[in-house]
Amino acid sequence: MRRLAAAVCLLALLSGCSTAPAPARRVAASPSVAPTVAGGLAPVQLPPSLTLPPPGLSVSSQQVTYTRESRVLRTVVWTPDRPGRYPAVLFSHGLNGTPEEFAPLLQSWAAAGFVVIAPAYPNTTRGAANFDMYDVLNQPADASFVLGQALAGPLGKRIDAGRLAAAGHSAGAITTVGLFTSGRDKRLRAGVVLAGSGLGVGTEFQGTPAALFFVHGDADPLVTYDSGKATYDLVPWAKAMLTIPGGNHNDPYLRPSSPSYPTVAKSTLEFLRLELYGDAAARSSLAPTAELDSHL
Repeated sequence: MRRLAAAVCLLALLSGCSTAPAPARRVAASPSVAPTVAGGLAPVQLPPSLTLPPPGLSVSSQQVTYTRESRVLRTVVWTPDRPGRYPAVLFSHGLNGTPEEFAPLLQSWAAAGFVVIAPAYPNTTRGAANFDMYDVLNQPADASFVLGQALAGPLGKRIDAGRLAAAGHSAGAITTVGLFTSGRDKRLRAGVVLAGSGLGVGTEFQGTPAALFFVHGDADPLVTYDSGKATYDLVPWAKAMLTIPGGNHNDPYLRPSSPSYPTVAKSTLEFLRLELYGDAAARSSLAPTAELDSHL
């Protein structure tokens, strides 16, 4: 109980959409996964190859609202205008955040051929009437519910239900980790964890192996690089972690003007293409480098 309370209290420091940049503070990167550990990772089978759509699709957005018991989940959806069914990404914002503040990144995913589904969580979104940091622990269940409602409703006609991923930033990244641990959603075959860890949701990864892609700035003062790396090291499946040298908690994900933003946008898109489109060519873009520890 004490460990959980400490974990949740730390969540109070997270601000997924802070308007002020966090101060840079370089810390030493922890070592890469030992070869003996990496060699034992469970492989993830790619889906059958799906033809990539032409680049730069036009995108439309809409809002829908889903209600889980008394929990109202306003949800923003970005959809390619080109007809057809597409892989989908379920995106979770951080504390005091909104889906709209991630629009540049999420629209770029949609323009590349993904439906992006982004709920605003009832008690952690900006402007929430009853803001409650503890409620992050309920969000994996919210996320799964939103995904189920989207698939069952009219939006489901635009989604390839066999090609689903989750992604999130900060507390939303913790929510995403929860979808592969204590709140495992078996429909998900991949995840993107931006400046997150297993804080509060645990690191007991469960179910069918799913590829996970972590991105973390090594100067993040809110969710420390070492905490994200520690969670990454415990993932037993195919995985990769991109280190952003000097990266803070917000800029690499929220601000297109940030020098590291293009790297994050490109690498996350290549990962989603690999894992949801079965695009083997994307694997070469995710080969190990000094900043990318890759076991995909």
